[in-house]
Amino acid sequence: MHRVCFTLQVRRDRMEEYAERHAAVWPDMLRALADTGWHNYSLFLREDGLLVGYLETPDLVAAQEGMARTDVNARWQAEMAEFFEDLDLPPDQGFWQLREVFHLEDQLAALDSRPDSATRPEDSTRTSSTTSSTSSQDQ
Repeated sequence: MHRVCFTLQVRRDRMEEYAERHAAVWPDMLRALADTGWHNYSLFLREDGLLVGYLETPDLVAAQEGMARTDVNARWQAEMAEFFEDLDLPPDQGFWQLREVFHLEDQLAALDSRPDSATRPEDSTRTSSTTSSTSSQDQ
């Protein structure tokens, strides 16, 4: 499952209405999103209009293409387009996708799969140097 994060800019004078529309998304739109591979989908709106979206999907392109084939998406995107600044494409195609640089579960899984997962590299270095200096003092 791929994690996707994106941004768009909501017009400041339309932020309240945008939030209200998303508090009551059409049932057909909700079903279409789920049926085409948009999972764990959330939107976050900052007070300056920055919209951050997050979703998980097996394939973003396939999820977007699936939605493009639905009538409900065409209607929804047409209504939503007026809420955004500087957008030449429908909102579901014109967003700026962000590059993921950290994911806790991925790093924990990698850490847990290592044989020395109980110690951090700096811990083992500190232990080695402490052991060596103790050994040399004992001699």
